[in-house]
Amino acid sequence: MEKEIVPHLEEWEEERDVPRGIWKNLGDQGYLCPWVDEKYGGTGAGFEYSVIINEELVKAGSSISVGLHSDIIAPYINSYGTEEQKMKWLPGCCSGDILLAVAMTEPNAGSDLQAIKTSAVRDGDTYIINGQKTFISNGMNADLAVVACRTNPKADPPYTGISLIAVEGNTPGFSRNRLKKLGLHSQDTAELYFEDCRVPASNLLGQEGMGFVYLMQKLQQERLVSAIGSQAAAERMLSDAVEYSKSRVAFGRPISKFQHNAFKIVEMATEIELGRAFLDKLVADHIAGKDIVTKVSMAKWWIGELVNRVAYHCLQLHGGYGYMDEYPISRFYRDVRMHTIAAGTTEVMKVIIARQMGL
Repeated sequence: MEKEIVPHLEEWEEERDVPRGIWKNLGDQGYLCPWVDEKYGGTGAGFEYSVIINEELVKAGSSISVGLHSDIIAPYINSYGTEEQKMKWLPGCCSGDILLAVAMTEPNAGSDLQAIKTSAVRDGDTYIINGQKTFISNGMNADLAVVACRTNPKADPPYTGISLIAVEGNTPGFSRNRLKKLGLHSQDTAELYFEDCRVPASNLLGQEGMGFVYLMQKLQQERLVSAIGSQAAAERMLSDAVEYSKSRVAFGRPISKFQHNAFKIVEMATEIELGRAFLDKLVADHIAGKDIVTKVSMAKWWIGELVNRVAYHCLQLHGGYGYMDEYPISRFYRDVRMHTIAAGTTEVMKVIIARQMGL
């Protein structure tokens, strides 16, 4: 991380992109999809290796969407793909030759996935896809997008008409547009357009009409990955703020010696410790195969909100310098705002928890 990523962070932020070569470097080190079976190009490691990789990337200050690629999207191919699909795509996912995106959100369908309108009509041995997706991370650079489509517009209930179809990046009728955003500048985000995009029927992942179920089955790990990123960012920001406040002198003494600042740091440190204890327990339970959807939803919203509080107070401790891009806190402050939105908003997490509690 220190050799290949940290020296280039500012450059990537300016360019609003990460060179494809860094994905190849990550793949060469075995840092992409480490859990994938060796026969598909992985190392067969456990999810705990994904946790370490994701945490270290965040603590290095990187917003490269490795967790999205490796631990959120690739599992769809691994779990629901045919043997032919896995042999075709997974080795490239592990090597960095195939970059993944998942296309769920639409301009008028975010958290309510049952409302998606992108259609896929069967025509012989192909599907013809029409529609639009938005806020798609890796969207500009993706070589393969897992697209949630409506294959049966008359399905009742509606969610039974949704399927997952893999669309390769060079498919005619598939185009994209880069979006400008508040933070995560070195992670590309795009709108995707499908205009009579003809895809082989063999690109269907799993069974037709099971797409919504597949998405729900993978949300536990998706939200856990989100919480892991939030926790790691909070720990990095606090560490930087403590170091800075010990060296920054105001009124003849380090600003850490002012009681208000010391108490603020102590409060953040305490909450971060609570988050770490909760998160580590959830990681262990997830690896053990337990159903922890409710608790992961709790962690996703609570640690996501925590990291935003930490960003606010750590930037404040930096004073005017915190507002300058030369200090990492400036970038973290922008980037972590997405943590309460992506993979399900704080509000949606609370709705899910309330339902699980029978409220």
